Amino acid sequence: MTWLVIGAGPAGLAALKSFKAAGLPVEAVERHADLGGQWLFGAGSSAVYASTHLISSKKTTAFADFPMPEDWPAYPGHAQVLQYLRDFAAHFGLTPLIRFNTAVQALVQAGTGWRATFSDGSTKDYDGVVIANGHLTDPLRPEIPGQFSGTLLHAKDYKSADIFDGKRVLVAGMGNTGCDIVVDAIHRARSVLWSVRGGNHFVPKFLAGKPADEANHKPKRFILPPRLRAMLHEPILRLLVGPPERFGLPRPRHRLYDRTPIVNSLVLQHLGQGDVALRKPIREFRGDTVVFADGRQDAVDIVLLATGYRITFPFLSDLAPLNWQGGKDAPRLHLNIFPPQDNNLFVAGLLEGAGVGWAGRALQTDLIAAYVTARAARPQAAAAFRDGIVQACATPAETGRGEHGIFVDFLTYKRDLQREIAALS
Repeated sequence: MTWLVIGAGPAGLAALKSFKAAGLPVEAVERHADLGGQWLFGAGSSAVYASTHLISSKKTTAFADFPMPEDWPAYPGHAQVLQYLRDFAAHFGLTPLIRFNTAVQALVQAGTGWRATFSDGSTKDYDGVVIANGHLTDPLRPEIPGQFSGTLLHAKDYKSADIFDGKRVLVAGMGNTGCDIVVDAIHRARSVLWSVRGGNHFVPKFLAGKPADEANHKPKRFILPPRLRAMLHEPILRLLVGPPERFGLPRPRHRLYDRTPIVNSLVLQHLGQGDVALRKPIREFRGDTVVFADGRQDAVDIVLLATGYRITFPFLSDLAPLNWQGGKDAPRLHLNIFPPQDNNLFVAGLLEGAGVGWAGRALQTDLIAAYVTARAARPQAAAAFRDGIVQACATPAETGRGEHGIFVDFLTYKRDLQREIAALS
């Protein structure tokens, strides 16, 4: 039989390439008419907006065996990124393996494999499944008391700064998306407020005219633990960028390498210039008035919630095969990939972490293919790896893994993936 990949974004394309290279029959389904996943601007599931650019440089984002063109900017925009993914798929012969305009409606276990029911009503049995449907599809909308009489949007619905023309705008949220939208709004809106809850570290895109993240990706014989790296790099950032609290923002309570930093120094510049005013978290709505946690009130026309996303797998009615434990925001998976049961169900791309890039996602899918291959060709190695999965999933969850528990430190994560691939090969 064949293996199924759900989704044709970067992680799905990586899975197709890994399985094809391993000689494993594989096909993918993609619910849209084109590949690209989140980078398919305008698609219903895409969270990309007109001003979206990479927040990691092209060299650290690109697949290791398919660099982005040298004449492209260091941080390409979404149109170039989509073209890159199309070129990647064409170069490695992946496009013919994708069935477009086809969604998975249901996925149920069938013997040792899985049966998929598709949006056209057809069904098919597979040896196993790699889920690569992404985790930026289901908007997380906080419950805010009261009624707002203006326009209330989630960042998922935001596509262009045109909506801000002449409006009084409030952006809530301090991730990279929230910061981008604040900067977009400043150039079009009558006034801009920014509601923030917690603090974060700010990293510039360029240092000495070069992408700031490239130095972290140079080959290293020894990797410092994340905490030690943070102790070294945080003072440098505070010197180069400035402490966030000097701009009125909360001081971050986490270390630099405990979650994705903000890669946007423009928003700090605008704060310093007085182009945007900070506000506390939203407490309630009263018509066109927003009441904040400190009691302050402001009338606004648009509230845009950059408040993140839920991790969902809508085609799975039973989440037990993914080891999703009650009350958790994400399934408990070894290396963010493997459930403890040997059930031929794997997840690719379910991670957060600046610096992992698509090369890191390719390592994920190379490891999946290596494990599947080793079960037949090197059963002892596969059994030892399986024992490690069960043990890892049974140990207490690590702290410092972001809000959803899926954050990884890119240096140690890539190293661990490479070690496991070598052990199975």
